[in-house]
Amino acid sequence: MDNNLLKDCTLCPRNCHIDRTVGQMGVCRETDELVVARATLHMWEEPCISGEKGSGTVFFSGCSLGCVYCQNHNIARGLAGRNISIERLSDIFLELQDKGANNINLVTPSHFVVQIIKAIELAKAKGLQLPIVYNSSGYEKVETIKLLEGYVDIYLPDLKYKSGEISKKYSNAENYFQYATKAINEMVRQTGEPAFNEAGIMTRGVIVRHLALPGCLKDSKDIMEYLYETFGNHIYISIMNQYTPMPNVIQYPEINRKITEEEYDELIDYALYLGVENGFIQEGETASDSFIPEFNEEGV
Repeated sequence: MDNNLLKDCTLCPRNCHIDRTVGQMGVCRETDELVVARATLHMWEEPCISGEKGSGTVFFSGCSLGCVYCQNHNIARGLAGRNISIERLSDIFLELQDKGANNINLVTPSHFVVQIIKAIELAKAKGLQLPIVYNSSGYEKVETIKLLEGYVDIYLPDLKYKSGEISKKYSNAENYFQYATKAINEMVRQTGEPAFNEAGIMTRGVIVRHLALPGCLKDSKDIMEYLYETFGNHIYISIMNQYTPMPNVIQYPEINRKITEEEYDELIDYALYLGVENGFIQEGETASDSFIPEFNEEGV
């Protein structure tokens, strides 16, 4: 892996062209130093990811998308986490394996792809055998996803928006849909048909997540339609109702509320009407601050 990718960084669609090796920061707010905020067994992912043992989840600091409603604001803005070496990251992977994790789950990893690939190589040389999950906002470049072929087994991207107007307003990324859909196509090409072990844990494949936003039901339906028409049941779709209005969305009153049961039910009914069979839905009280992890450097 070429460190020159960090000297003129264009790993994500922001194309900052900054030299992260000398301490410069782009939109992601991270230099070339790995920063991790939490590394633990996580029970709140989709059932085929967490299972009963948990997903070995590594939360990286920084984010190239920066949604105004982000639930992980502290780490997304680079305000939490500890600087670690690539060697230490590889050891974290092995420690999670020793704890019984079903997989290694890399959360918001895009801006650290170069370092993560090196850490995976080191960890595999030391005995890592778990599937690698790439858990991202979906705002990715195909060129970066191609670097991960042979390293990542499961892709867990968001597809947040279809409307450029909505994606610009809430994520300052009018081109979100164009980049995310091309990236997801590449993810599906790499992984092929979903595969599971005897315990029902996914070992290969793509799960596309969509977080339903209040007042954006039409856009959510458009997302369902795109995904089903493009991939049919060759991917899984996770339709989430866990949107939690954070204090920073007060200036966006239209999304300063949870989605209603009626909104979510209508979206689920539409997905079923389209023919979606491979899907996950959320039930109960998931839109709660208690579901937001504490980024206290545990396991780092």
